[in-house]
Amino acid sequence: MRLVIGSDHAGWMLKGAVVDHVRALGHEVIDVGSFDEKPVDFPDIAREVARKVTSGEADRGLMVCGTGVGASIAANKMKGIRAAVCHDIHSAHQCVEHDDVNVMCIGAQIVGPWLAKDLIASYLQAEFSTDADFRRRVEKLHAMDAEG
Repeated sequence: MRLVIGSDHAGWMLKGAVVDHVRALGHEVIDVGSFDEKPVDFPDIAREVARKVTSGEADRGLMVCGTGVGASIAANKMKGIRAAVCHDIHSAHQCVEHDDVNVMCIGAQIVGPWLAKDLIASYLQAEFSTDADFRRRVEKLHAMDAEG
């Protein structure tokens, strides 16, 4: 799988462990920053992550910021993105299985590297369910996206 990974300054330190872990799992990484502790605006990074996903350059995205909340809000502003904050294993896989989430957001101030690795593994192993109920609901999300 090809993953795009981004962070703001609050998440850049954890992002290093995230990138290493994703590569160790055998996935390709597109890193869109940030690359140091200098302040950046999370909407700019979220836009880059979202663009890589919606263009097909990446299969899924990961965002790391302070809490994951700002990144999720920003990414969800982009058409075609279904982003979710995930700080527990169940949400990390269920968000894909039930909601076809394509960008997972985690908070570096909330989770450490060990939990982040487990969250990422759960997210990357998950597949969107073939259950008609879940498919119907996600189609409704697509329709809402089209409405603007």
